[in-house]
Amino acid sequence: MPDLPIILAGVINGLLAGGIYVLVAVGLTLIYGVLHIINFAHGSLLMLAMYAVFFLFKPPVGIDPYLALPIVTGGAFIFGYLVYRWLIGRFNHGRDENILLITLGLSIVIDNAALMFFTGDIQTIDVPYAGRMVELGAAFLPVPKIISFFAALLLCGALGLYMARSDTGKAIRALAKERQGARLVGIDVDKLFAVSYGIGIACLGAAACLLMPTFYVSPTSGHAFVLIAFTTVVLGGMGSFAGAAVGGFIIGITESLGGLLLGEQLGQIGISLIFILILLLRPSGLFGGKG
Repeated sequence: MPDLPIILAGVINGLLAGGIYVLVAVGLTLIYGVLHIINFAHGSLLMLAMYAVFFLFKPPVGIDPYLALPIVTGGAFIFGYLVYRWLIGRFNHGRDENILLITLGLSIVIDNAALMFFTGDIQTIDVPYAGRMVELGAAFLPVPKIISFFAALLLCGALGLYMARSDTGKAIRALAKERQGARLVGIDVDKLFAVSYGIGIACLGAAACLLMPTFYVSPTSGHAFVLIAFTTVVLGGMGSFAGAAVGGFIIGITESLGGLLLGEQLGQIGISLIFILILLLRPSGLFGGKG
């Protein structure tokens, strides 16, 4: 059994990882909350955004991942908006099961296209500050993870304010609660669906920028976040922003302590156990409504 300072260090590292998980899960829960579908292409689109960060960092462009955040986030929003407008919205025919199949097919196409164009090699970037650490008790915290943690919280807070205060955010919230009522009062439902999907994918673009200084990218790297994102959303409650935030931190701490106590290979077991327990004991999640 590790000493208490080591466990506290694991908790802190888990919280830092949880900040990124929150950002990934917020995008997924926004898409579910408005469209009422699960986006099976979530991990693949995250992988695509990570490749964008990778190629922007490489010469001759040479843009730091954090400085590339507005570019990749904006590009991810446009890509998500167009995917909904040209693909999902056009071919779903008003049926949620069609959207599930479209996003699943999109995931397969993106994964195989990435494998064909980028090969299966693992790619990393070497930023000058990658090896810098901040000592906090028994914990040695990488500077990039600290930056990513606070940036993720800032972005999630900004998104929350946008959804609460802006006219578009209020319209999206109205659409999530009552689709037909929103249509009757003159809200352009199809456009807001595309905007909501675009914002959800923009969250992935931001997460990719915050991940790349400490993570790798390959055609399968998005899969590592799929289970985490879905578990986070289920844990917090489908469609709940607050639930996604709390769930992300819980999953981050669980993963960190699981790796500390059971080893890196078995650390993911804790995430699977939480997923199963939530489905058995509280299927609506911690912040989900009873339904």
